[in-house]
Amino acid sequence: MGLAVVEAEFTVAPHVPPPITRREPVLLRVKMDSQVTEAQLEPPQSYDFWTFSGTVPGPFIRARVGDTMEVELTNKDESGMLHNLDFHSVCGPGGGAPLLTVGAGETKHAWFKLLHPGLFIYHCAVDPVGMHIANGMYGMMLVEPDEGLPPVDKEFFVLQSEFYTEQSPDDPMKLELAWNDAMKEQPTHVVFNGRVGALAEPDNMLQVNTGERVRIYFGNIGPNLVSSFHIIGMILEHVYREGDVQSPPAKSLQTTLVPAGGVTIVEFTPLVPGVYTLVDHSIMRTEKGAVGFLNVTGEPRKDIFTSSHPPKLCANCKIHP
Repeated sequence: MGLAVVEAEFTVAPHVPPPITRREPVLLRVKMDSQVTEAQLEPPQSYDFWTFSGTVPGPFIRARVGDTMEVELTNKDESGMLHNLDFHSVCGPGGGAPLLTVGAGETKHAWFKLLHPGLFIYHCAVDPVGMHIANGMYGMMLVEPDEGLPPVDKEFFVLQSEFYTEQSPDDPMKLELAWNDAMKEQPTHVVFNGRVGALAEPDNMLQVNTGERVRIYFGNIGPNLVSSFHIIGMILEHVYREGDVQSPPAKSLQTTLVPAGGVTIVEFTPLVPGVYTLVDHSIMRTEKGAVGFLNVTGEPRKDIFTSSHPPKLCANCKIHP
C-alpha cells in the first residue's frame, strides 16, 4: 500500500491516547482478541464479561481520516462462541463484521480505509447481537479530521451501557445474563465504563484543575436505552452532537441526548473547585449505577459561587459525595 506502518496505541477507560500529530495517512495496525473475563459488576458480585482484549469497554482507538486500518482479531473464547467486530467507522457491509467472524482459536485479518472523521462505536455483531453487546463487547474509536481537533488540557472517554442480570443458581456471589429482562428492556444495571462505581470511587474519579479545558468522548452502547448525558453543575460549552467533528459544535448546553449505538463529544472549562457528578438524567438510572464523578482542584471563586451558609448534603447521597 506504500504507507508507513504504525501500531495502534490502546488505552483503557477512562484514558485516551494522545492526539495525533502526523498529517499523513498510515497503515494503522489494530490487534485485538475476544475473551471471557470474570470481574466485579457490582461489588461483591462478579460477572463473566465477554470482552475485547480483556476490558469493558474495550480499548479506545485513535486514528486519522485517510488511514487504512489493518485489523487482526483472535478468538480466545474457549466456549467455542463466534465473535467479530463491527466498526461504525467503516464503510462496507456489516462494518467489517463478516470479514472478521472468528471461531475458537481462529485469527482473521481485514483492511478498511477510514474515509470519514468523527467519534464512532465498535461492537461484536454475531447473532444475537444484543447478547454480545449486553455481555460487554464494545468500545469506541476516534477518527481525527485532517487538521486534528482543537487542543485541550485533559481528555477522557466514558461509555454508558446496560446489564441485565440475575443471580447465578450455582454461586450467590455471581451474576449472569437475564435474557428475558434484556428482551423486555428492563436493565438491573446502567453503568459508566463497565461496572458500578467505575468513576465513583475516590481512586478513580476523573481528576482536573480549575481553568483546564476538558474534553469527554462519551458513548452509549445501549443495547436498548437512550442516554440523557448531563454533568451536574457544569455547562457543556461545546457539544459535537453524535460525534460530528465537521460541523460547528452546539454551545452552552445543559444535557445532550445520545442514542443507543451513538456518541457525543463535550468540552467545558471548570472554574469552581469541587466534585461534579456525571449522570444519565433519566435520573432513576442513578439508582442502577449511572453515576460518575469529576474532581476539580483549585482556588475558590466566590465571585461565581458562594453562600453565607456552609454546604449541607444528604446522608449517603449517590450524586453529591
